[in-house]
Amino acid sequence: MSLRTLRLAALALVVPSLLAAQVTHPLAARIDSLFADYGAGTPGAAVAVVQHGEVLYEQSYGMADLEHEIPITSATVFDIASFSKQFAGMAIAMLVEKGGVSLDENIRTYIPEVPDFGTPITVRHLVHHISGIRDWPATLGIAGWQMDDVISFQQIMTMVWHQQDLNFPPGAEYSYSNTGYNLLAEIVARVSGMSFRAWTDTNIFEPLGMENTHFHDDHQEVVPNRAYGYSSAEDGYRVAHNGLTAFGSSSLFTTIADLTKWAANFDDPKVGGVAVIERMHERGKLNIGRPVHYAFGLAFEEYRGLSTSSHGGSWANFRTHFLRFPDQGFTVMVLGNSASFNPSSRCYRIADMYLADVMAPQATSTSSADRPEVTVDGLLLDEYVGTYKLGPGWLVTVTRSGNRLMTQATEEPAFPMKAVSDREFWVADYGASIAFMRNRATNDVSWIQYRGMQAPRVQLFEPSVEQLGEYVGRYYSEELGAAYDVVLEGDRLFALHRRHGEITLLPTVKDEFRAGRWFLRAVTFVRDPDGAVTGMRVGVGRARNLKFERKGLEGS
Repeated sequence: MSLRTLRLAALALVVPSLLAAQVTHPLAARIDSLFADYGAGTPGAAVAVVQHGEVLYEQSYGMADLEHEIPITSATVFDIASFSKQFAGMAIAMLVEKGGVSLDENIRTYIPEVPDFGTPITVRHLVHHISGIRDWPATLGIAGWQMDDVISFQQIMTMVWHQQDLNFPPGAEYSYSNTGYNLLAEIVARVSGMSFRAWTDTNIFEPLGMENTHFHDDHQEVVPNRAYGYSSAEDGYRVAHNGLTAFGSSSLFTTIADLTKWAANFDDPKVGGVAVIERMHERGKLNIGRPVHYAFGLAFEEYRGLSTSSHGGSWANFRTHFLRFPDQGFTVMVLGNSASFNPSSRCYRIADMYLADVMAPQATSTSSADRPEVTVDGLLLDEYVGTYKLGPGWLVTVTRSGNRLMTQATEEPAFPMKAVSDREFWVADYGASIAFMRNRATNDVSWIQYRGMQAPRVQLFEPSVEQLGEYVGRYYSEELGAAYDVVLEGDRLFALHRRHGEITLLPTVKDEFRAGRWFLRAVTFVRDPDGAVTGMRVGVGRARNLKFERKGLEGS
């Protein structure tokens, strides 16, 4: 008998024994059906349900290591990605309760290497994602990092030390920032005199008996029983390289069995005590007084009439989710190791099974989707035809097809718009309405409203080859230590980077081009008072307005 045959035979014994242990559970078959697509030849998942400290259900599906045919068990170690943030949140909350950290202290008091941006960034700003600190994935991506590179905690900190501007003034907006939680981990280390890994081991994981849990601070460390993350390919699966040590925001290695102890601590807080758990549920506020939904690594929402706290995670093909119903003392957690896996939907469907008796009925839709379609005059439809700008490199073009309008966003197909009034149109494919708004002074259709955003009407830019030539040159960012060469080939403009290669720049509006990379959606060129191009600004939502100065012609 071959070694492969022996392994498969062993797996055949393991999986039924796991199922047999759960067969008496009244919901076992229904829960198992949610994971029916994961088995001996696929990546998989681990799931646990905990209520008032009691583990109600725990099960595993699929494979932790496809290469060596090792199944997932309750002892399999996953990288839980941003699910990790609540542990950094607890660490800060514990130090606040002990008097070692003040939430309203300038973070430069603890970490003087953080630049002075002219207005204080407080610990509280970091906790609630309202600091304005740029998110490291997009920032490092613009600088040239690939996400399967080795990305160390120190590289992330060095990025912060060189940051020249904020995305926005502290407290002005909510914008999720992994970097903010890395800074919280650094504060824990500076205040305690211990590494973040050692502090969390000593003060959280060891007291809770989480023996197979640690913040991963060495990408070369051998971790017994670890799972690997996979993505689908035409001929099977591909494994992701995971060289990240972004502890605080990510990089917590743990098991589903250990996480049941973490979930139980919310109801019977052996670690931190009641005061720390209560603090972890204190939502933040913007400068204008409006609350944000986030606090200490937990997001707060409502589902079917019940309050929830939750957090997801996504990195290196790991997909994880934590969902808690505080008033019911109920938690469900799902860890997966496949890029196509959706743990969030499975968490909610499992919660539906257990809490059906206390949940409100599924809401009946009262949106524009249910309103009858109306007939709109053709001349009015013609007024709405045009292009509207939702953000840099992100346009919506409205066209007319017979008696119906069509909408097409950047890099998307065209979708029909159902008129529910003479100015509001429901787009089923967006799950939202688009409303056309007029300028009171001119009565012209000047912008659209979509999901709370106002998108102004714009004129598309169709530059000549001569106009494109104005942008050619080398652009350098002192902040990132990175350069892009903008070159003209025929009638097309490209940005060249040493690691990213050739990036096509497609004109949208005057001096703006769509780049189409996840880390570089748009490029906006900057001119001096005489009209000469002097630089460019690049970025995405969480890493905005990074400055590149024009240093001369391409290659000079």
